Amino acid sequence: MKKGISRFTIILFVIGFMLSVQYNTIQNPEQRDTRDVWEIRKELAAETEYHSELLSRIREAEQTAEKYETSESERPERLVEQTIEQLRHEIGLDEYQGAGVIITVKPSEEAMAFGLTINPVSPDLLVRFVNEMNHFQARAIEIDGKRLIYNSAIRTINGRTTVNTLPIQSAPFEIKIATDSVESTERLLAQVQASGLADDFYLDNYELEMTEALDELVISGYDQPVTVTHLSEWKEGE
Repeated sequence: MKKGISRFTIILFVIGFMLSVQYNTIQNPEQRDTRDVWEIRKELAAETEYHSELLSRIREAEQTAEKYETSESERPERLVEQTIEQLRHEIGLDEYQGAGVIITVKPSEEAMAFGLTINPVSPDLLVRFVNEMNHFQARAIEIDGKRLIYNSAIRTINGRTTVNTLPIQSAPFEIKIATDSVESTERLLAQVQASGLADDFYLDNYELEMTEALDELVISGYDQPVTVTHLSEWKEGE
C-alpha cells in the first residue's frame, strides 16, 4: 500500500512539475530579438554616447564640489550664484541660444486636397516626438512657443491638446529643437528621418517640414512658476 502511495506521489510530482514548466513557458514565451546588426550597432552607439555624457556630468559635479571646498575663504556666495545660474540654464528657466532646427507641423497636402478633417495633434504623438528628441540628445525643446522643462505636461484639457496647461494652436505650428552644435543638429535630422516619426504624423494627416541645421537658434525660457514638491527654503537659525 505504501509503495502504491509512494509511486502515486512521485507521478503526481512529475505531472505537477511538467505542468508548472508548461505554465511558465506559456506565461513567459521566449522573446526573439529581431533587430539586425545595424540597428544593434546604432543602439550601442547611442548608449555609449549617453554613458559618455553621464561621465561628463559626474566630472562637472566633482569640479563644482571641489570649487566649494577650495573657496571657503574666498567668495563662496559668487560660486553659489554661478551654480544657480547654471541650474536655471540647464532646467530651462533661461533663454537658450545655440545650434538647432525648426520643425513645422502642418496638414499634409493629401489631406488638404481631399478635404479631410484635420484633428488636433494628439498628446500621445507629441509625447512620443519629445521622447525621441531627448533620445537624440536635444538640449532644449519649444512647442508652439511653450518651453519644455523637466515637469512639463502634454495632455488634453477640455478637448484641446495643451503644453504646460496652455493650448497649442491648430496646425501649422513650429517646434524648435536646440542641440550642442551644428554637427549634432545634422545628426539629429538624420535620426528623425530614419525614425519613422514623419510616418506617424502622416497617419494623422500631418507633415513635418524641417529646416536645415541652423547655427543660431533662440528658444525662450520657461515663464511659469516652477512647482517644487520635496524642497523647502533653508532659513538661518533653523
